[in-house]
Amino acid sequence: MSNFRFANPDWSAALWCVLAVVGLLFYLEQRRGRALSTLVSTEMQPHLVTRLSLLRRYTVIVLLGLSGICFVIALMRPQFGLTYVKSPRVGAQVMFCLDVSKSMLAEDVVPNRLDRAKADITDLVSLLDGDQVGLIGFAGRAAVLCPLTPDYGFFNLILAGAGPSSVGRGGTRLEEPLRKALDGFRSESDVSRVVFLITDGEDHDSHPLEVAQDAIDRGINIVAVGLGDEAGSEIRITDPRTGVQSQVLDADGAPVITRLDGETLRDLALATDGVYIPAGTGSLDLKSIYDAHIKPLVRGEMQSEGRAIRRDAFQWVILLGLVFLFTSVVLGSSRGNGQNSGLFDAPQSVQPQRINAKPAAAILLCALTVGLSHTTNAEDSESSAPDGQNKTTALTSDPEEEVDPREIYNQGINRLQSDFDLAENLLTQARRESAGDGEVR
Repeated sequence: MSNFRFANPDWSAALWCVLAVVGLLFYLEQRRGRALSTLVSTEMQPHLVTRLSLLRRYTVIVLLGLSGICFVIALMRPQFGLTYVKSPRVGAQVMFCLDVSKSMLAEDVVPNRLDRAKADITDLVSLLDGDQVGLIGFAGRAAVLCPLTPDYGFFNLILAGAGPSSVGRGGTRLEEPLRKALDGFRSESDVSRVVFLITDGEDHDSHPLEVAQDAIDRGINIVAVGLGDEAGSEIRITDPRTGVQSQVLDADGAPVITRLDGETLRDLALATDGVYIPAGTGSLDLKSIYDAHIKPLVRGEMQSEGRAIRRDAFQWVILLGLVFLFTSVVLGSSRGNGQNSGLFDAPQSVQPQRINAKPAAAILLCALTVGLSHTTNAEDSESSAPDGQNKTTALTSDPEEEVDPREIYNQGINRLQSDFDLAENLLTQARRESAGDGEVR
């Protein structure tokens, strides 16, 4: 059980909602039972009310609760055990060295040099397929922000957060990021490797051409992209809070002048059979760069790496929940063995030779006759009522013809659901006419 875990444990709070719903269903069931007991005695309920047994009703609620718990657990994604997968990876290796010094915040390109460079890198990475990419940020020092990875989403996430705060010192030194880039490549693979160096400043007290010789020995090409003007320009940036544009000043209060060292970048790129791209303040033709310098790279199979993947078990939990749900539906829709009869399940006909009236009919007759104060003089009022006003006169066309009270009783039972008033009059008349028939009364 040490390998068991939930991938989304936050869904556990929904278990309280399921328990609350189950508790509410139990409460409503008990309240309905109490309300029914006030109308019908417990002894007569099996004869008068068609409903499931108490045990079955509670079982349905419990099954619904169990199905809800199973579905919540499925949302929590239970995982058990590990599966080791080896995936051979094929592709070239591309390392981006991005200048993140404050001079890259200059707004001679829109929105600024740094954001423009990051957007170009993102667009270039979108053209790759199966290649590994890495990111090194540099200014006065260099830092590996993202090692080589085939996960472009992770790379873009790191790239978006790159800025002057990613390194601890200002300035521009080209040697350190290039050495970190060479060290970041995996020497055991036979695939092509290329370094993209993107900067806007001149090198400060480093020796990038010495790194070029190491790159030649290892067969690594360098593509240098120069931003800015070789003649030099002031750095103007906009305060994001106030929107005021100002110059970047040095420690002496003088404007900082940034110059692109195009000659060094050109020598660095050509020494490694690479290319120098003087972007200046214009736009880059990324498709041409990809077709000329990345697409021809030799792709090969790199070392396969195994990784452990946890096995999801939510499918079985969902299946169990569906079983509980289906069982509750079957139990809830079944009428049982048919022993319980409904309130209006009285016999629809009573033969004169044999009366088989159920106790429900007797209770119903008593309920209909209690409180009817006008029944004592009903016969007189019926005889004096004009034609069409008394519904019971329709039973016979001849007042002197003797009417069987059992026939009247049968007609009253048949009218209970369609015309309650007429049924009441018929049942009252049947009771009155059956003076010597105790079963009908």
